[in-house]
Amino acid sequence: MTLIGPNGKVMRLSNIPLALLLLIASSTPLLAAGSEADFRTAYAAAETANQEAGRLRNQWTTTAAALAEAKKAAEAGDFDRAIAASKQAEALAKASIFQANNEKEAWKALEIR
Repeated sequence: MTLIGPNGKVMRLSNIPLALLLLIASSTPLLAAGSEADFRTAYAAAETANQEAGRLRNQWTTTAAALAEAKKAAEAGDFDRAIAASKQAEALAKASIFQANNEKEAWKALEIR
């Protein structure tokens, strides 16, 4: 995201605060025990977001790690942990999508020196 500063120069806001906000929001514990169906829903949403990031050529390795952790936890029958990891993976994928979309146009605002 870019803004015009008080001196008339273009300022670019960092994507990192948004990504951190998404990570914090997704890491809050669930109030109720999760089921396998809840896991499958959360995992599918994370996979869909990660595939979109792939289409934009901006998949993050941390997203893949979170998806692997979710699958491992589900195989062990720990659906609460699997759901939490799936939600974290979805948040990471969405943050990478945001970054890719933002960077498509942000480079134009750079000042040549």
